[in-house]
Amino acid sequence: MFTDRGEAGARLGEFLARLIPARGDEVVVLAIPRGGVIVADPVARALQAPMDVIMPRKLGAPDNPELAIGAVALADGEEITVLDEESLAWLRVDAAYVAAEAERQRREIQRREELYRQGRPALPVAGRTAVLVDDGVATGLTARAALAAVSRRRPREVVLAVPVAPPETVREFERLGLRLIALETPSPFGAVGRFYDDFRPIEDDEVLAVLGAARRPPAAS
Repeated sequence: MFTDRGEAGARLGEFLARLIPARGDEVVVLAIPRGGVIVADPVARALQAPMDVIMPRKLGAPDNPELAIGAVALADGEEITVLDEESLAWLRVDAAYVAAEAERQRREIQRREELYRQGRPALPVAGRTAVLVDDGVATGLTARAALAAVSRRRPREVVLAVPVAPPETVREFERLGLRLIALETPSPFGAVGRFYDDFRPIEDDEVLAVLGAARRPPAAS
């Protein structure tokens, strides 16, 4: 479906440029690292908008960190948590574990913010259209935490935009009153990586290079 994240981002940016009338400083593109930064770069260029990062983190289940039981994000230092109550009940996860896992992920968010922002403050969101971008969503738990965190910062509008998402997740977001724009909604879904020819892991140095280039002012003509 997509060659790689760059091609997916170019297609997504072209689509969003037709859909979202706001441009320039009326918009802020917030990438979800790491893969979302590669997708967000051409989206920000298509919308002529500045780019920053938003860093939700999955809360992993006991003895199975890849299984999400929730997610956490930060809004001006305040912790925003979204929990999968069904998974918590099924796995019998107690509140003490959830609190400890949330604190562990909070520290990781703070570490990544320091690394990726290089001492720069977060871009202001109030009064702007905030477009959150990732390379895809499956259950959408981490994206929901990110949306909740950004909404606390008083944007005019907040949108999650991804190249690919399962139709049931799109319907769930609609039910929750959240705006999710996906280029493709295949079913059955499986995993996001299935829909990319190249879905290699993205390293921190690649994220820093993209963010650094995005912050540089355009060369004078």
